[in-house]
Amino acid sequence: MSEQAPESTLPYPPIHRDKKFVVLSDWDGTITTYDSNDYMTDHLGYGKEKRRQGNLEILGGKVTFRDAFREMLESVTKNGHTFEECKQILHDNIKLDEGFKSFYTWCKSVDIPVIIVSSGMAPLIRAVLSNLLGEEAANDIEIISNDVTVQPDGKWEIKFRHPTSGYGHDKSQAILPYRDLPNPPTLFFFGDGVSDISAAKYADLLFVKSKAGGDNDLAAYCKREGLTHLIFEDFGKALPVVQSIVEGKKTIRDVTSS
Repeated sequence: MSEQAPESTLPYPPIHRDKKFVVLSDWDGTITTYDSNDYMTDHLGYGKEKRRQGNLEILGGKVTFRDAFREMLESVTKNGHTFEECKQILHDNIKLDEGFKSFYTWCKSVDIPVIIVSSGMAPLIRAVLSNLLGEEAANDIEIISNDVTVQPDGKWEIKFRHPTSGYGHDKSQAILPYRDLPNPPTLFFFGDGVSDISAAKYADLLFVKSKAGGDNDLAAYCKREGLTHLIFEDFGKALPVVQSIVEGKKTIRDVTSS
């Protein structure tokens, strides 16, 4: 890991030293069809218009993701919504990408770890996962994320994994330890938004999820920075690509040049 890696306030799971392939994926808006933090902000906080403006300011380098994200979530708490209320609302409204379950099942069958790397909060992710995949899968999938501090009166605030980093959670730190292994695995990373920018250039194959509304901030970043990536609609469409590489039928160059 880089000497300048931000100090983490939260532990990391052990890295998978003996695997040939590892999948790391953003959670909100990638594994789910709607970003849960966006959902809270749009419906319980200061609204979609201000949130989108904040994302554009992040892309433009005018504000850090950490500060804009904190402001988003504070707009929810300032409107009086407790953490348990937010957890229940997300449990009831957030849905899974239609292809993720089969993607996850296949990865598990061929011993490929699937790790969620999220700027969201672990308790909210677990709550939605248990509802959509079941308790066993929710407990089995590793989650590297931020956390939350909840007060006795129900008020809450995000606990950033990397509070000194402008990302709040620098997702590159979940990938770089694999890069340092003597025999590093092939790393697949799936993302969709500004929270994934820190990880984008470190994946062997970067999948960027398409968005119906066209507000794909990660794709915009990749195009601007000249980063090779594949656009995917859902995990069901991504699965054959991953399978072809794992089974040795195609190389990463094959799938990115077609």
